[in-house]
Amino acid sequence: MSSSRIAAKLGRAYATLHAAPKSGKSPTAIVMLNMGGPSDLEEVHPFLRNLFLDRDLMRLPLQPILAPLIARRRSPSIVEQYAKIGGGSPILKHTIAQGEMMCKLLDEMRPESAPHKAYPAFRYARPLVRPVMQRLKEDGVKRAIAFSQYPQYSCSTTGSSLNEVFRSCGIDRDAGDVDWSVVDRWGTHPGLVEAFAQLIQATLNEHWPDPVERKSAVILFSAHSLPMKVVNRGDPYVAEVAGSVSAVMQRLGVMAANGEGSASASVTELNAAHSGSNTTSLTAAKNPIPGPNPYRLVWQSQVGPQPWMGPQTGDCIKGLAKLGYKNAVLVPIAFTSDHIETLYECDVEYGHVAKEAGINMARVPALNEHPVFVRALADIVAHHLDAGERVSTQMMLRCPGCVNETCGKQKEWFSRGGRSATV
Repeated sequence: MSSSRIAAKLGRAYATLHAAPKSGKSPTAIVMLNMGGPSDLEEVHPFLRNLFLDRDLMRLPLQPILAPLIARRRSPSIVEQYAKIGGGSPILKHTIAQGEMMCKLLDEMRPESAPHKAYPAFRYARPLVRPVMQRLKEDGVKRAIAFSQYPQYSCSTTGSSLNEVFRSCGIDRDAGDVDWSVVDRWGTHPGLVEAFAQLIQATLNEHWPDPVERKSAVILFSAHSLPMKVVNRGDPYVAEVAGSVSAVMQRLGVMAANGEGSASASVTELNAAHSGSNTTSLTAAKNPIPGPNPYRLVWQSQVGPQPWMGPQTGDCIKGLAKLGYKNAVLVPIAFTSDHIETLYECDVEYGHVAKEAGINMARVPALNEHPVFVRALADIVAHHLDAGERVSTQMMLRCPGCVNETCGKQKEWFSRGGRSATV
């Protein structure tokens, strides 16, 4: 399918998603924040330009001048990567589908706040945050939740998106009639953990039917790396990703101890065992049991010469091969849907590294529209609405070494529900 046809199809889907509510009642808006990705090859350069212009993500000298130049220089190689995964990122398609499914569940779970309406809002690609903020006003939204689609918080990702929402609401920083609150992190939510555990177990079962060989497979949890200068400022991302990994491994241990996820169990069968369960109890265990497989947390997507968080995913694959390991499972632990970092970096680049090193590696599917994951999204929003809190205690804590004054202003703004200090 051509890039223009893909873009047209996504445009129709997005228009359908944002149709006016039939009830006439003002919708509860769930603004699904993410970095986004170019839906076609023509959008690659604007995507990169927006990324390199983001001073919440990086600070460059003469950034307004240098950012477009860097984007232009890097565009050809990135275009080639997107061409190899179908001509664009599927992240908008998955976000739209996740939002529709989540809102359908929310309408059933919380009729008092229905209708619920999802608004994908991306930092670097369409639909960009600023036009989405205008759409909220046009739709007469009175209640909005900024729902980060990054399970683990980082100032470079969730923080940047929240800053853009803050900047987009007018010169006086007043959201008008919209009452805002934030879901800023959810990396150990039981439904998220359960979805990852099911996908990992099913991947192990599929690729290594023999239980001895299956148990020898090393689970590599791969997340986007951060520059060490960001980590050393006190960014919580590394600790929160590690928390997600620990929770998933404990759940895998419980599954093994209870005889769940046998070699014959598929993803569908594993999901059926829990599809009617309350996601808040899926990982409950009086005595946490470590997972049966060895594992490591590794880091991908480093760019530039400065020190980044390690070990690097590719280096770890090579290192395991040198140590005599033959089997590995790659888990995109910080990503909620397929995009360039799963479809190209994990599948193509690391797939090649593993093959060259003699490692039999399987990549766990992204969460995408996994039913347990979608129910987790609805559960997170429902509990947030029930709690009535605008922001979490953890969100209000700035990094000890914070150098971005916008972060502090944004946090205070959201804590007031999107009202300026004088309102």
